[in-house]
Amino acid sequence: MKAVIQRVSRASVTIEGNIHSQIKLGLLVLIGIEDADSDEDIEWLSGKIVNMRIFDDENGVMNLSVKDKSGDIILVSQFTLHASTKKGNRPSYSKASKGEIAIPLYEKMIKQLSADLGKPIGTGQFGADMKVELLNDGPVTIVIDTKNKE
Repeated sequence: MKAVIQRVSRASVTIEGNIHSQIKLGLLVLIGIEDADSDEDIEWLSGKIVNMRIFDDENGVMNLSVKDKSGDIILVSQFTLHASTKKGNRPSYSKASKGEIAIPLYEKMIKQLSADLGKPIGTGQFGADMKVELLNDGPVTIVIDTKNKE
């Protein structure tokens, strides 16, 4: 799994002109799923997202997690995170999972993040044409690949 984690002051997902999810302080997480992803990837990544200390403490030091701040999360499926740009100018998305594999893993990730955060999270809608708005706070943006745990 690949994830782009953005610390936000606010974020929302709009589908067909209607707000599907919106949050104030928290994280907007874009997630790309590939066939090799497993429950182990979900558990590891969810733990990282919820406990990553990227929010300022009282001294202005990034020392608090979204959970510490009682923040919220929106999780949006984003197959383009698996774009291969090795050849030509048109990206290939062959590493991105098709719906029959990706949807169950995406749904498991929603449940895992909600459990780890201790409250429901916002989501996008798999396969929908979504308009994602955010006010990136900092800006703070972290990229994680469960296949390359740095």
